[in-house]
Amino acid sequence: MLISIKEGLLLLLLMNKVLLSREEKKKKMKKVWFYSLLLTIQYGAQPLISKRCIGRDVIVTSSVLACEIVKVICALFLMAKYGSLNKVFKEWTLIGSLSASGLPAAIYALQNSLLQISYKSLDSLTFSMLNQTKLIFTALFTYFILRQKQSFQQIGALFILILAAVLLSIGEGSRKDYGSDNPDEIVFYGIIPVLIASVLSGLASALCQWASQVKKHSSYLMTVEMSLVGSVCLLASTYKSPDGEAIRQHGFFHGWTPLMMIPVFINAVGGILVGLVTSYAGGIRKGFVMVSALLVTALLQFVFDGKPPSLFCLLALPLVMTSISIYQKYPYRVKKKEE
Repeated sequence: MLISIKEGLLLLLLMNKVLLSREEKKKKMKKVWFYSLLLTIQYGAQPLISKRCIGRDVIVTSSVLACEIVKVICALFLMAKYGSLNKVFKEWTLIGSLSASGLPAAIYALQNSLLQISYKSLDSLTFSMLNQTKLIFTALFTYFILRQKQSFQQIGALFILILAAVLLSIGEGSRKDYGSDNPDEIVFYGIIPVLIASVLSGLASALCQWASQVKKHSSYLMTVEMSLVGSVCLLASTYKSPDGEAIRQHGFFHGWTPLMMIPVFINAVGGILVGLVTSYAGGIRKGFVMVSALLVTALLQFVFDGKPPSLFCLLALPLVMTSISIYQKYPYRVKKKEE
């Protein structure tokens, strides 16, 4: 059956649109893998770099605040480099900023406080195992907020990943000391806070993904806003905290050396990469990156410290690789209704 010139042109335009869409998807996937790889290396190497460059006398709050400042500077530089700085600040509003970044930043601040409380009352193994439930809560909140469904295979991949994370935690936690022996204290100051923190982590991750993918909020701008809100919360906490007293007594840069800027800068870059991975790939894939980074840490410890990976780490390696492969290979597909 012959088609008209008009129909032929429409068909060509449609085919061109499909090809362009495929090219865009390929470019996006390349970015996802590139940013995920960088974040995996950064997150895996951070503990070793911090151990070698941060002295025992350094006040933790000072290093965290310095990291947030560097993060803001780097994000502003990247926005200026890509020509989006003027546009972003012309369109910026306080309400839009608070709804997109203020709430997740406040949630993360509360989450960190709860984790600090629970870590004191739980042994490292129990803490790490319960903390991995944040992957499940991330998947739940991305469904409720973004309607992002997971296939049965992807749900299975998440449980495999959690199992791998638990094995890695056992390998690390078995070498560490234990928390409280009081059963009530373990429940109310250990288990409950870490579970609430996991729920909050999933919620904040889904909100960040919603802001970047639905509201089209720039990941660099979100990094700036969340760093500023986090810094304000941290500064407020120094009013009566031990770190605040130490800063007032010894000074902000107490214990600092020139090497301190290495972990501060690398950690700041990691914060920007987290925003990019969440923006392009979502909070669930960020969870895959974080667990994969534990394997990188184990490898680097073997290379630089001569500390061989534990049996649990070796068992976790194929599980992580399998979970990533399954999650990538079997995405959720909308079932077509039968006519």
